[in-house]
Amino acid sequence: MNKDLTISQWCELCHGIAKEKGFWEKDRNIGEALMLVVTEVAEAMEGHRHQDHDNFREELADTFIRLFDLCGGLGIDIESEIAKKVEKNKARPYKHGKIC
Repeated sequence: MNKDLTISQWCELCHGIAKEKGFWEKDRNIGEALMLVVTEVAEAMEGHRHQDHDNFREELADTFIRLFDLCGGLGIDIESEIAKKVEKNKARPYKHGKIC
């Protein structure tokens, strides 16, 4: 099991598997790739709604796998992007200034 991988290594692994399985033989449609991520989140919601905890966890994993594959394929250092965004979020006001 690969539990000790960095996020960047997960991106490399997930993208490598997707390439090996033929998903990157031509340029990816980025809109389609993003909607596949959304689909995995929707499937996780269905698992949650039906109280199917195993399916819920599996679909969350699929969400990350699709995101990691996309980042790997586009050469995005998502580890750095996450670190930058976390710092930006730390500086935001409580509930980002929203009332709800």
